[in-house]
Amino acid sequence: MKKQNVIIRTIIIIIFCAIQLIPLYIIITVSLKERADLSSYWKLPAQPQFQNFVTALEIGGLFRAFSNTFIITFFSTLGVLVLGIMAAYPLSRNPSGFNKKVKTFILSMMMIPALSLLVPIYVLLLRLGGISRFHGIVPVHMAFNLPVAVYMFSNFIKTIPIELDEAALIDGCSVYSIFFRIIVPLFKPVIVSVIIFVSIQVWNDFQYALYFLPRPTMRVITLAIASYFSMSGSNPNVAAAMALLAILPVVLLFILLQKYFIKGAVDGAIK
Repeated sequence: MKKQNVIIRTIIIIIFCAIQLIPLYIIITVSLKERADLSSYWKLPAQPQFQNFVTALEIGGLFRAFSNTFIITFFSTLGVLVLGIMAAYPLSRNPSGFNKKVKTFILSMMMIPALSLLVPIYVLLLRLGGISRFHGIVPVHMAFNLPVAVYMFSNFIKTIPIELDEAALIDGCSVYSIFFRIIVPLFKPVIVSVIIFVSIQVWNDFQYALYFLPRPTMRVITLAIASYFSMSGSNPNVAAAMALLAILPVVLLFILLQKYFIKGAVDGAIK
């Protein structure tokens, strides 16, 4: 009976994974076909054509878009990591009434729809000169991804015995030494989880980039794909090649760090 349950679960998982991989398979088949090839999207081409990828890089403006997206993603993720760790430690180690209210306020931000704040954020960035600027879009991404990071970091800190801090204090360590030399090195699994979560969110962002980065030179990867597809809707093969190139970095990032991502998600959310 137990063996049958394992087999059933395995079959269900295989079916679920196959369904999830169908869109990726179709994108690959379309990107490898010629424009004149009208065969089914499910059928692989007899002779794969890689010219679509060359065209996407040459006329799709992907090099500048990749550069802009990488800069925004890197600094947004770095800011979320630094502020998230530094905020989670005192909030978890000092459970005062004020800190509980602060933590509740931070976590309540996760329930606010991002688009509901689009107009006031746009007005604020316009007054500060942050439209089509890195220093405008990066803080926006940080603000909306920081609550999740604080939640994961604070829950992970609760699993670390407070006696470890007390022992370090007895040995003469300061609060800053405890934080940087003892607590931060233990954060590796959760840090990786936050990196993957935030970087994917920022890399795939379209709504904020559409309104806050209207200048063509500041176009990110999602806007580049949307712009090319709207201008050349009759050539879905190049558009598919652009989409495949766009998701390749985040897919590779997840594959390389998936072990730490799963461990960090469990430690930060369940424990």
